[in-house]
Amino acid sequence: MLANNLWEMKDGAVDMTRNELISLLEIAPDSEEALNLRRMADAVSRKRFANRRLLLGQIGVESHGCPAKCQFCAFAEGVFQTPPQKMTAAEVVERAKRFTGKGELDALFLMAMHDSGNTTLLELVRAVRQVIPSHVKLVLNIGDCDLDVWRTFKAEGVSGAYHVLRLREGRNTQLTPDDRRRTIAAIREAGLDWFYCCEPVGPEHTNEELADAILLGNEFGCFQHAAMARVNFPGLPLASFGEISKARLAQLVAAVALASEDNAELRSVAVHEPDLDSLKSGANSVYAECGVNPRDLCAETEKGRGRSVADLNQMLSDAGWE
Repeated sequence: MLANNLWEMKDGAVDMTRNELISLLEIAPDSEEALNLRRMADAVSRKRFANRRLLLGQIGVESHGCPAKCQFCAFAEGVFQTPPQKMTAAEVVERAKRFTGKGELDALFLMAMHDSGNTTLLELVRAVRQVIPSHVKLVLNIGDCDLDVWRTFKAEGVSGAYHVLRLREGRNTQLTPDDRRRTIAAIREAGLDWFYCCEPVGPEHTNEELADAILLGNEFGCFQHAAMARVNFPGLPLASFGEISKARLAQLVAAVALASEDNAELRSVAVHEPDLDSLKSGANSVYAECGVNPRDLCAETEKGRGRSVADLNQMLSDAGWE
């Protein structure tokens, strides 16, 4: 079977076609073959990343009903259930100091809404960059922007951006795949690290869809690749489809790690939300979160789904990552 033969290819390196990737995704998640696949991906990632982890943190700085109307997001117009929130610059700075104070974080993400104004974001970037350690990368998770905007952010100390062409973009969202691709190209042209993910995965997505989403990350040369399971909650338009299992998520992570081995830009593989099995299946990176969270109805995700830096440090250690 393919999963058992991959290790023999190219002297231990995986050179995977789209059809081969689809074949890996077709394996039953709870099967022995899937377990072998995950073991291979774990070995590949530990060798590639020298068994080193990447611990990231994200501050969700604001939330309101979003016109993008993503059918998997707690912030979408028609789904948004909590009062609108927006942290002050002082509040964001306080969270940034707390996240990075013990020197455990490799990068700090600021997440704003798709339609947030760039002027306010630029002020936050300047304030946060002044108070976090120089070795901590500052990364943005925001809406579509053109090249000049990304260059401005980079000049103010931003190192990277998380931006994704989500599964069924334009069908389950009010955004267009072309706009998402243009933003990704602008991020790369600006010289920023590009953080990407196959997301948000539900049981209804075909293996062909998943394969194309995974391969897009390699096409543009992502700095980080990942897999994310959709989280359902009351009122979510896609909730009737259900959620994928942890075994399926770990299988997806393994497929991402193996399919991305020829991506020379890749520096880590992440799993969303943090999961110990996936950290033994090719992922070496997880995210701590505070503030608002598009996968959480709790106004402060630290009291809901969000995990702390301490918790995730322990999880990474339990998975054997240095």
